[in-house]
Amino acid sequence: MENKLTEEQYHILREKGTELPFTGKYLQNKKKGKYMCAACGASLFSSETKFDSHCGWPSFFAAEGNVKLKKDVSHGMKRIEVLCKKCDGHLGHVFDDGPKPTGKRFCINSLSLEFNGDKK
Repeated sequence: MENKLTEEQYHILREKGTELPFTGKYLQNKKKGKYMCAACGASLFSSETKFDSHCGWPSFFAAEGNVKLKKDVSHGMKRIEVLCKKCDGHLGHVFDDGPKPTGKRFCINSLSLEFNGDKK
């Protein structure tokens, strides 16, 4: 079931946009919980894998099973796009400069996410 997206969320998730660095609402979020797709609600990332990469977007060293990767050669660059496996929503990109144990940095737009905090 598709959630109602704001104009900004639609631009990111459906038109492959990018939010400005250091502006996302989840960049500094330190709470425990799950990050879900803002469009369809699929569980994408755990707070346990979030780290501060100083790149300007929320970063994770691992994803849950609801993401897929796709070659992206837009804007004259060679990158790997991160998509929601359930609804094909654009989330961000993944790079090979993250911490152990994976060495990955999933660089994700806050607008593509909804946070579901642990109930404690």
